[in-house]
Amino acid sequence: MADILSILSKSYRSSALSSAPTSGKYVAVDPDAYQGTWSGKYANGKSFSLSITNVSGFRAQIRYQSEGTTQYQQVLIKDNSFRFGDTKFTLSKQGQAVIKNVVTDPATGTTYLDTAYATQDS
Repeated sequence: MADILSILSKSYRSSALSSAPTSGKYVAVDPDAYQGTWSGKYANGKSFSLSITNVSGFRAQIRYQSEGTTQYQQVLIKDNSFRFGDTKFTLSKQGQAVIKNVVTDPATGTTYLDTAYATQDS
């Protein structure tokens, strides 16, 4: 039973963060639009920060921090967005982004999509 729930959970996470299929190739992005420190808060009051560095072409390095969790990853930017772990970053306009994070409730095991808004620090 646990295996089935694990498979369903992974499937939900994949579909919850996926967007409409895109076509075309990766193209170079404006480094200034992404590079820097981004911060915001989830609906539950949990704050996060995202540091984006080394933007070159359509690649970037990120460091995500949120209350005890730190992730480092190289990402590929396409259609103004990129994914890292269970999280998706989408640039909505200059200096503003939408962060969607799949969260698993430890008490019930259910998953939900947590949406937050981030601003680029000057």
